[in-house]
Amino acid sequence: MTTPRTIAVVGTGIAGATAALTLREEGFDGRVVLVGEEPHPPYRRPPLSKDLVKRVLTPERLRLKPPAAWQELGIELRTGTKVTGIAGGVLECADGSRLPYDRLLLATGGRARTLPYAAEDEHVHTLRGLGDVAALRADLESGGPLLVIGAGLLGLEAAASARAAGLDVTVLEAGAEPLRRVLPARLRHAVLELHRAHGTQVHTGVTLTGLARRDGALVATARDGRSWQAHTVLVATGLRPDVGLAVRAGLDVDDGILVDALGATGDPRVFAAGDVARYPDPLLGRRVRVEQWNHARQHAAVVARNMLGAGTPFTAVPWSWTEQYGVMLQIAGHLADADALAVQGDVAGFDFAALATAAGRPVGAVAAGRPHDFRSLRTVLDDPDRLDHPDRPDRPDRRTRHDGGPPRTAARTPAVLPHAALTGGRPEAGGSAGATGTAVSAGTAGTPGTAGTPGTAGSPTAKG
Repeated sequence: MTTPRTIAVVGTGIAGATAALTLREEGFDGRVVLVGEEPHPPYRRPPLSKDLVKRVLTPERLRLKPPAAWQELGIELRTGTKVTGIAGGVLECADGSRLPYDRLLLATGGRARTLPYAAEDEHVHTLRGLGDVAALRADLESGGPLLVIGAGLLGLEAAASARAAGLDVTVLEAGAEPLRRVLPARLRHAVLELHRAHGTQVHTGVTLTGLARRDGALVATARDGRSWQAHTVLVATGLRPDVGLAVRAGLDVDDGILVDALGATGDPRVFAAGDVARYPDPLLGRRVRVEQWNHARQHAAVVARNMLGAGTPFTAVPWSWTEQYGVMLQIAGHLADADALAVQGDVAGFDFAALATAAGRPVGAVAAGRPHDFRSLRTVLDDPDRLDHPDRPDRPDRRTRHDGGPPRTAARTPAVLPHAALTGGRPEAGGSAGATGTAVSAGTAGTPGTAGTPGTAGSPTAKG
């Protein structure tokens, strides 16, 4: 690879911002241009749903760095600038400007999905960026009820935030349970009951056919004839990867921009990272696209180094966290692929640690109230070959003690925390199963890093 002199980054979200900062951290002294459509400098998105009704959601409070910091780092920050095309090593912008580059990173993220039947009404909202907050919060401050369509993480966090502020909240979910792509069945049920215990109405298996204003209220109608009225509606049905630029540039696209393990596209000068990139996951053996804050930051940092020639494949296991009604869940891996779940602790009381496996291999972990255990389980996911599987003859059996406690070596060797240890030697079959087992507290304390500092571990001030 020849050394580039100009690197352009399209997208001012956490992936784009992290990439630009990483280039400087790695000693790149060429031109770095960070271009994005949003009028705000890079900011933290996770609080948008967690702290929806709080007035702390301002550009100044959420920004990653003071405006002067970008200039001091020699990063040309061009906000409010839409890139319309890529041609011959040049970015073409809507304002008529053209930006030549030697290497380009597409960190365009995604756009909130809308509903084809939804009313074009000022009280129907999506929540993707800071620009969506003011109108939605103003509606909520005028009182409920609030109707949330979609029971993913964003929808449930927004519902919890609004309910904590005293609003009447109803959540509608098309699937049989909330969080089907995020948690195993037993844990999904616990989250559902948490919302219901706090007075949030959650209806699952709802196929909506219409959303229209009737007699001064917004009315959502389901195929089975049920209907719900609300003053405000939040559509939280996920995002669409923003692949328009990639398509126009002739890059390979399939539910995201297809990249290799280094983050490179079919064009050797163009890379992609974050929510928009679909990359090969070494654990699952297939391409995945991950929509998480922490993942976007980690992926962008690795890809930025690869743009400088590092040649390091991306292998990190994605992880995130969510807080609802004061309960924090930490989540890692790809739990939708699990066929078994080993649980230790009290799921209903949100004091537990769990390791999910697929065909005996660890693919995900979840913990509530046990950050140290979660850190240890993440170590297992990051290095699954170091597990003490019972059929491995080359290692002594250190999984149990006579007193039923964890292995004595566990406190010194956090990587040695097999899923069998969570249930006293035998994982529960089925993703919805799991009984209280032996203690899983192993390893050293895991102290998350600073959310506003790209390239470091995430913090419970920002969701992945």
